[in-house]
Amino acid sequence: MKKKVQVIQTTKDTGDRFAIKEPLTFGTEAQSSSIVIKLDEQQKYQEMLGFGGAFTEAAAHSLSLISPEKRDEIIHSYFDPKEGLGYRLGRTHINSCDFSLGNYTYVEEKDTSLESFSIERERKLVIPLIKDAMKVAGEDVTIVSSPWSPPSWMKTNCEMNHGGKLLPEYQSLWAEYYSKYIHAMEEEGIPIWGITIQNEPEAKQVWDSCLYSAEEERDFIKNYLGPSLEKNGYEDVKVIIWDHNRDVVFERASTVLSDPEAAKYVWGTGVHWYVSEEFENLSKVHHAFPSKHLIFTEGCIEGGVQLGAWHTGERYGRNIMGDLNNYLEAWIDWNLVLNEHGGPNHVGNFCDAPIIVDTEKDQVHYNSSYYYIGHFSKYIKAGARRISCHVPVESILVTAFENVDGEIVVVMMNETDEEQTTSLMCSEGRINTLLPAHSITTLLIK
Repeated sequence: MKKKVQVIQTTKDTGDRFAIKEPLTFGTEAQSSSIVIKLDEQQKYQEMLGFGGAFTEAAAHSLSLISPEKRDEIIHSYFDPKEGLGYRLGRTHINSCDFSLGNYTYVEEKDTSLESFSIERERKLVIPLIKDAMKVAGEDVTIVSSPWSPPSWMKTNCEMNHGGKLLPEYQSLWAEYYSKYIHAMEEEGIPIWGITIQNEPEAKQVWDSCLYSAEEERDFIKNYLGPSLEKNGYEDVKVIIWDHNRDVVFERASTVLSDPEAAKYVWGTGVHWYVSEEFENLSKVHHAFPSKHLIFTEGCIEGGVQLGAWHTGERYGRNIMGDLNNYLEAWIDWNLVLNEHGGPNHVGNFCDAPIIVDTEKDQVHYNSSYYYIGHFSKYIKAGARRISCHVPVESILVTAFENVDGEIVVVMMNETDEEQTTSLMCSEGRINTLLPAHSITTLLIK
């Protein structure tokens, strides 16, 4: 009896959203004019940690303004392992970020003892959301935490916004701050898996920001943060460098990881998708430093809400595909949820999110990006290994993984205006598949 291949499809011009299509059967003949894609299940690459999104104050606040039933629906839509996207990762901000209701820190002004340290602010909105997500997920959510800015009094420009740098005399104190945060979150029952040094260290933003050169980041890790984490018993917390765009990721990573005294504290490199889609730069980092890891820590559609747009989902699909095919091991979206304006954001930097809530009408809107992410996150499980996949054309994008149970997951994306016919070759035989225009398809080969 020939194996059946499950087909899940989402298409722009139909109502298909995670639609289960007629199963396919392996054959031996390719359809005429089909694009031949070759899998090699024996050639394996990186292992996946999973997918997720950011628990910002803006997301938690937006969810607090809708009905409890709608809030629960959204949490299940993301974190339910069967009915939702199967999210297992999350990101939090240490102190405020632009998607907070305002600037804030965890200590009082000029408290160089850190005795006043308190995450009381996070107990109001963010921590309850994380705990509810964990209940739905049925396990701890793997959390990566990033600072946008130290307290204003630790900085050269005496404010949290508009860049500035960490004052040299506060480097040791700021390093201790990370451990204080990790400890405080652990006491709330939320283990912190990893931290980044600084969100977007090369960007002077009108919101919470702080600048580091590659050398300054290297020296801060080597001389302050690494030793501080070790001293406080947090040497197992993963330290992630860069946390910024792909365009110069190789240069930035090289400066830090070429220094053995800094590199010994570093788990891997974090990337964002703004500026460029130079996915090949991730492979450059991997090949230069194969023992280190790669994680996507932020990406979103800028410029406010774009309800119903399809290109937004395709941007997600294209970026996830490009990163996965270049050794990425984990993928974390930006805000899980935003309100009808694409906020709240304390400097008006409104953006889009996969789920938008209308807080006035108590309505939930699922954007195309939600479905595009799901074609990966619902089926590529933690522990899955990427397998070799040869695609001879640029008109379609493909990635393939083998789950721990042996199931092969193939994700195929057609961004063009024309339908595409493919013939997928693997050890079982051929599968002929029709990819509608502007669609994403997941094949499950048991």
